[in-house]
Parts: sequence; C-alpha cells; structure tokens
Amino acid sequence: MRRPRVRAAAAVVVTLGVTVAACSAPRSGGDPEGRADSVVIGVASEPDTLSPLLGYGKDGNSKLFDGLLARNADMELIPALASALPEISADGLTYTYTLRKGVEFSDGEPLTAADVVFTYRAVLDEKTNNTARSELDAIEDVRQEGKNTVVFRLSYPYTPFAGRTVLPIVPEHIAGGEDPNTGSFNSEPVGTGPYVLSSWRKGEKLTFTANPDYWGGPPEVETLTMAIVQDDDVRATRLRSGDLDGAILPPDLAATFEKDSTRTTYTAASYDNRTVTLPTSGEVTGDRAVRQALDAAVDRAAMADKILDGAGHPAYGPIPADDPWFAQEVKRAHDPGKARNILDDAGWTAGADGVRAKDGRRAGFTLLFPSGDKVRQDHALAYASDAKEIGIDVTVESATWEVIEPRMKDDAVLAGFGSTGDPDFALYTMLHSSLAGDGFNNMGRYDNPAVDEALDTGRRTRDPAAREAAYDTVQRELFKDPGYTFLTHIDHLYVLDDRWDGLTTQTEPHEHGFAGGPWWNVEDWKSRG
Repeated sequence: MRRPRVRAAAAVVVTLGVTVAACSAPRSGGDPEGRADSVVIGVASEPDTLSPLLGYGKDGNSKLFDGLLARNADMELIPALASALPEISADGLTYTYTLRKGVEFSDGEPLTAADVVFTYRAVLDEKTNNTARSELDAIEDVRQEGKNTVVFRLSYPYTPFAGRTVLPIVPEHIAGGEDPNTGSFNSEPVGTGPYVLSSWRKGEKLTFTANPDYWGGPPEVETLTMAIVQDDDVRATRLRSGDLDGAILPPDLAATFEKDSTRTTYTAASYDNRTVTLPTSGEVTGDRAVRQALDAAVDRAAMADKILDGAGHPAYGPIPADDPWFAQEVKRAHDPGKARNILDDAGWTAGADGVRAKDGRRAGFTLLFPSGDKVRQDHALAYASDAKEIGIDVTVESATWEVIEPRMKDDAVLAGFGSTGDPDFALYTMLHSSLAGDGFNNMGRYDNPAVDEALDTGRRTRDPAAREAAYDTVQRELFKDPGYTFLTHIDHLYVLDDRWDGLTTQTEPHEHGFAGGPWWNVEDWKSRG
C-alpha cells in the first residue's frame, strides 16, 4: 500500500466553480484538453514520484515507460521491450531477455541493454529509496551481453520472477547522472512509453501527450489528463457536469450514472481488499484475543452488500475467496457470540457502559481512514458498529495520509492492499516481519515466525505442491493470529463517456487510477468518429 500523495491544497473541499477551473471541460474548444482527441480522467490521488527507480509503475501499465514484459487483458505476460518471453535455464536461476530492435526513448536516444541493467541495479541499490526492493530479492546479478541481451542470475529459483520484469526501464544517460532520490528525473521523466509528460501541477493534474515515435505506433488519444480529485462526491459531480470524460467512483456514486445513455460503467475485478490494520504494539490491539474477537465480530457479507452494493465480496484474508490459491478452510461466518466468548475467556469484562476492560485497560482504540474516501469511511463506521456489539469502543477518525503515516505504528488504519500475479506478490510485503514498519509495508508490524517461514518457502521453492502448502499455512496462521481484520475485496468501478472503442479492464491490484481502469490500454483506443 502506498500513500496517495494529495497535498492539503488539493483536498477539493472547495466550491464547484474552483474545481471546474482546475481542469477545463473536455469539450471546450479553446483548450487542448477540449479536443476530440483528448481524454480527461478523474482519479483520487497522484504519485509521489514518476520515477520507476522509486517504485512508480512497478506493476506495469505506466504510460511513460515500458518494461521488458507487459500483461494483456487476460493478465498473461507478453513481450514489451523484450522481443520475446525470457529463456529460462533448467535450474530456474537464469533468465535471458533479447531486446526489441529500434526502440527509442522519447528524447530520441536508443534503448540498450545497458539501460535495463542500470534500472535494476539502481532499484537494488540500498541507497535508492525504493520500498519495493524486496520484490527483487531473488536477483543475484544482472548483466548485459552485447547491446541487446540482458541476463538475470537469481540466487534462488523464484518461480514468478518473469512477472517482476514488467518494471519500467529508465534511460541511463539521463537518470544515471542524478541522485535517484532527489534528482529532476522524479518529476521530469523520459521513457519509451506511448506518452510523454507535458505538465504536472502538483495536487491538481498531470497532462500527457502522445509519443509520435512510440514503437507500438502513435496513439489516437493525443492528450491524456489525469485530474486529481480526492473527494468521491466532487469527482462524480465533475463527471456529471462534463468537466471529466471519465472517473473512478465508489459503487453508490457509479450507480447514479446507470441511466445515462452517453456513459458506460466498467467493472474491474481486483485483489484489492479493505482491511483494518491492528498494530501489535497497541495497548489494546496488541492483545491477540482482541484481534481474534474482532475477526469473528465483523459482518463481512453485510459490508459487501450494503457498502459495495454487491460490487465486491467478503474478504477472509489477503487472497480472494475465488482465487485458486485461497485456502477454503479459512472462510468463516459472522459470529459475535464467539467473539464475546473469546473476550470473556481472555479476561476482558464489560463495564457499566458496555465497554470492556482488563487490568485497568479500556477496550478502545482509534481507527483512522483517509479523508474523502467514502468507501473506507463506510467500512470504518460499520467496523466500529460491529465492534461496539461485543464491547469494544472504536473511535473513527478521518485524516490526510500525512497525518496517518506517523500514527500507523500505534493506531489502526482502514487500509487497502492487494497485488496480482502470484501469492508472493500479495503476501510477502504485507506480512513478513523483516518488512515491519518499512513505509507502508507490513503496516501493523505483524510478526509470526510460522508465517515468515511459510512466506520464505513459497518464495524460494519451485515445487508447486510445496508452494500451495506454504500459502495455505500463511492463511491458516493469519486466521489463528490475525494482525489485520480483512473486510472486503472490492471491484473497481469506472464511468466513461462513450466516445472511444477498445475499452476493457484487467484484474487489478490495489494500486489503480493512473495505471488501472479502462485506460490501462488507452494507447490502443480508437475514436468512434
């Protein structure tokens, strides 16, 4: 989970007139964004950086960059900057990629194997502030063989490694001369992708223009603008007024466009879950019995039905219940009676006000959620209501991520997680104790030796049966010793004008908005005329 970077000035708690002025209407003829070949999309947040060296676009679909591989609509790996899928040695330790010929960066310089080697070595350098470095833990060495061949040597046979090579490639001749943490490349990127950045008004919008020399062919959508609109209601209002061509919306707001014949709602299945982090250092949440009781008390089905309006389903862990890797035995019912028994047995006794206490500690804690996110707000309020029924007092509080981040070590957070591609992608950074407190990795500082061992086994073995057993163990242990209360897996909903053909969706991770949504392949859209 990464912090959605929205500055206070962009909180969008302003009058409609001001917000509309921030991004001109898509059909207003006086502005480049108003032409028929332009698209303006409303998203909830903007990235901290546009540099892949710091994590931008690491899961693919960046419009500025390409990886060696990409994923198609069915989430299958396909060649991108590589001319073919990698050649893999029999022992699973060597991956060889041959680069596509004739690819250039947007400044006209050719792509070479040296750029690929530089990118991966820079990400792996401990001096680079990339919190996703552990995702490339298997790489022992990366080297070039001639101008067009790249060879990765792994320290252990990491089965899903090819899926990690969607990482965007940056030009060494530019990024190599800068500090990756502070250099201008972070806000003035140069890549091989279908678009180039033309402007970035922090907290307001990013505008991209088509790369006429893109190796995949010039896009028909010549201008793509991502308008940063943190508040869900304001985003829907701007879409309704014609100020936006499309937007990501929560279910209740997406439903208001159902009878609009000029717009279509697109649903993307996802691994994205809404989850309450329960810090193990907390005075109350540090008690395993409290965490177990909360897990039993929450009514996940009601949240999926009432909050998501059916656009999602109950979450019993980080892996969706319809996923082949899901351990069916951890599916469980809403059971407040069991929750009360757990607390009774652990010595948490109800007081006159109905709130429990133990050894002078009152069973209460604060649950933070990011301001403007209605879906998280509704989850947080429902969670607090369920907790109250078993004698736990949860105070729900909204805040910006700048406020939440320093508090998440001690306070619960209504968080979002989820990665596609392999269970290692979804579980390791969220649960492994070695990443406790590492930015937004392992936010609750979960520490379970059995889980660590299983995660390491799943990451390092090639035996399918051993991997399945390892991830079953992770899910069972997480049920017995919950560091999080998993609530729902959500579908992502997008509403767009019917001006283009070729729109589709992928199965999405938690990270979406810039990369996810029907615009994941905007370079392939065709005008309806």
